[in-house]
Amino acid sequence: MNAPAAQQPATFGLGDMNARHLDALESEAIHILREVAAECANPALLFSGGKDSVVLLRLAEKAFRPGKFPFPLVHVDTGHNFAEVITFRDKRVAELGERLIVGSVEDSIRRGTVRLRNPATDSRNAAQAVTLLETIAEHKFDACIGGARRDEEKARAKERIFSFRDEFGQWDPKSQRPELWDLYNTRVHPGENMRVFPISNWTELDVWLYIAREKLELPPIYFAHERQVIPRNGLLVPLTDLTPPREGETVETQTVRFRTVGDISCTCPVSSDAATVEAIIAETAITQITERGATRMDDQTSEASMEKRKKAGYF
Repeated sequence: MNAPAAQQPATFGLGDMNARHLDALESEAIHILREVAAECANPALLFSGGKDSVVLLRLAEKAFRPGKFPFPLVHVDTGHNFAEVITFRDKRVAELGERLIVGSVEDSIRRGTVRLRNPATDSRNAAQAVTLLETIAEHKFDACIGGARRDEEKARAKERIFSFRDEFGQWDPKSQRPELWDLYNTRVHPGENMRVFPISNWTELDVWLYIAREKLELPPIYFAHERQVIPRNGLLVPLTDLTPPREGETVETQTVRFRTVGDISCTCPVSSDAATVEAIIAETAITQITERGATRMDDQTSEASMEKRKKAGYF
């Protein structure tokens, strides 16, 4: 049960109307989490260590504490994640005392279910779909809760809160279940599953306002820091062993931060001097480019890139 208004943490930069908006989003998300726990036999919550999944953990705490979560945490690890994020993930899981299941793309490569031309350097972002489906099958999950939001990308804007996947893990955007009056159809046959998105209706700004209100800790790469980057196609590619400069490119040292975190091979920072949550909120309030549009190389290959990956099983 939510705390009375007088006991709610102070909210940065919100008037009463906007504070009520944030309360309404929180209440909806908690209702969805409890609906998953009540209706699904074997759910899991996807936790990567990124800001959206950090918010999901706080919502799960409010939904189920002082008891244990009624589901394990799951992370599909590409093996090419930022070290700061993995360190934070493990620290947060230990603090919560919850169970973490890690599905490894590296293991999928060894099994031969994922094949890359060069496993040491090729992007493993799309390969996560295979590992996720293998993890779901191994543990017989019938629902996976994630932090996707409709404002992130056009394909995600099409998706229901309870998003049905068939026995092959595929998503059909033209065949989705209605969700009138917040009623959710959670029925699945063996082998089918749901992807559930409690913060679908949140925006990036809502997420940061909630982080400020709840005083949530995040991986340090979300805040401004100096990093070597390679300007490329309007993006700032981080200089790493996986993303070296191409012939003719120059390496620059800039003050940047990450708006989203993912596989190193496809995730870029943005130029920013926002070193606090309050500064990020101010910056986010005036930005006109979505976080994926500003930071994800894999979404620039085609306008339908995300939708194609989701149809194949990507989260």
